[in-house]
Amino acid sequence: MVDLIGKTACNGMASITRGTVTLSEVTGVAVTSVCAFKGQAKAVSKALSSADGIPMPAPNRSEGNSDLRAIWVGPDQAFFVGKAITANLEGLASTTDQSDAWAIVSLAGAKAADVLARLTPIDLRPSHFGVGHTAKTDVMHMMASITKTKEDTFEIMVFRSMAKTLVHDLAFAMASVSARDIA
Repeated sequence: MVDLIGKTACNGMASITRGTVTLSEVTGVAVTSVCAFKGQAKAVSKALSSADGIPMPAPNRSEGNSDLRAIWVGPDQAFFVGKAITANLEGLASTTDQSDAWAIVSLAGAKAADVLARLTPIDLRPSHFGVGHTAKTDVMHMMASITKTKEDTFEIMVFRSMAKTLVHDLAFAMASVSARDIA
């Protein structure tokens, strides 16, 4: 019999610090897609709030904390990232476990927004993209979700198959931003 060895999406590649910015992989979290059936969005939000303490997020927003975060990904649809949700959504929404489908990284540091600005077309200035904001957008040529989790921290999700490319592109941008800080 073959012994299988589980690997994370980034498989150790995403542990990089350049200048003031650190890239790290987010591992060990459940990713559950919740998509409310037509006309059931309010009932889904109420059930999630009651059972898990987090409602469905508003468009381009995230809700929650470090244990469980709801990230808006489309009309009446969100990813719940962290611990598994406990709400009974039978008859209200479709749910799928997508934990192994995504690579999730955290980009943190004083120049994290400057690094991302080299890779994505969205306006990341604090006056426009504050803590709790999220966007479905491009990171280079990859479809991604970018969420600002803290004042200087972004969580980036891409399809697992793009993990190596994401780490490569972020590392290159980190090195470029860091090189500009040399006095």
